[in-house]
Amino acid sequence: MLNKFIFIKKSISFASSYFLHNQMNNLSLFFTVFLAGITLVVAGLGMAILLSPKSFNLQKGEPYECGIPTHGTSWMQFKAGYYLYAILYLMFDVETIFLFPWATIVRELGFPGLTSILFFLIILALGLAYAWRKGVLQWK
Repeated sequence: MLNKFIFIKKSISFASSYFLHNQMNNLSLFFTVFLAGITLVVAGLGMAILLSPKSFNLQKGEPYECGIPTHGTSWMQFKAGYYLYAILYLMFDVETIFLFPWATIVRELGFPGLTSILFFLIILALGLAYAWRKGVLQWK
């Protein structure tokens, strides 16, 4: 009985020392990669500052768009329709990206996978119908 207790105690101490050793290795690896990343970023920025050409003139401070000098103020308001189009595009674009991983394993998922993706597509279609009904898709 005493031998069994000593064996269990030794195995627990071995497991804890193994865990601490691996944890220290993971921690040191993290700090090594973190410091290497910071060093590379600082070195890249420093080299860019040292090697970049420097010219100072007043034209560098002016707003520039398509080669045409601006007249008046550069600030103007845009219609919200531009933003709504962009948000709808991003929403449906990101949602369709989710279809690609599903398409790679569609045979493995079987009928439950098909019903779940059909539910997903119905929700997307309802969102598109809602936007269409609200008149968001009409360019005025």
